[in-house]
Amino acid sequence: MRLFAAVVPPDAPVAELAGATAPLHTLPGADRLRWTEPAGWHFTLAFLGEVDPALLPELTERLGRAAHRHPPHELRFAGGGRFGDRILWVGADGERTILRDLARSAAAGARRAGVAVDTTHDFRAHLTLARAAGPVHLHPYAESLAGFSGTPWTVQRLELMCSRLPGGGVPGERPRYETVEAWELGG
Repeated sequence: MRLFAAVVPPDAPVAELAGATAPLHTLPGADRLRWTEPAGWHFTLAFLGEVDPALLPELTERLGRAAHRHPPHELRFAGGGRFGDRILWVGADGERTILRDLARSAAAGARRAGVAVDTTHDFRAHLTLARAAGPVHLHPYAESLAGFSGTPWTVQRLELMCSRLPGGGVPGERPRYETVEAWELGG
């Protein structure tokens, strides 16, 4: 199973962000971007990769403990940025320290459960909006989002998500995300 720990935002802020990003789809080069779908938007806290199903009981127990150690907290979508000219993202503002600590706890719990956690990058609160499928200068896209500040919302759950990669060979097909288990924060 291809798994990751995540925070999934509620519908209202997702709809607000979708409205704010709609004009970006008309910028030059937008057709060379693979846009993520609002239904799959999330903050990845820890990417776990392929996980042996035999590890799931221990993993879910430890992620549940991690969720209970951190309180619900307020975030909002804010600003935008890019990782080079490969990935366009929107950031977060609010109680990011709690989110970062939750990400660290989720990763530590997964490691203790025997899962090899991807540690190539430090946690940075961002939600991927698009990936470049060809040469695109992402600076104008990030600049368009620089002043964006959405309505605050409360992070209430940690979710273990499964990523089902496209296998049909259909152009533009995207991964599907499914919640395996979820835990309320603060227990």
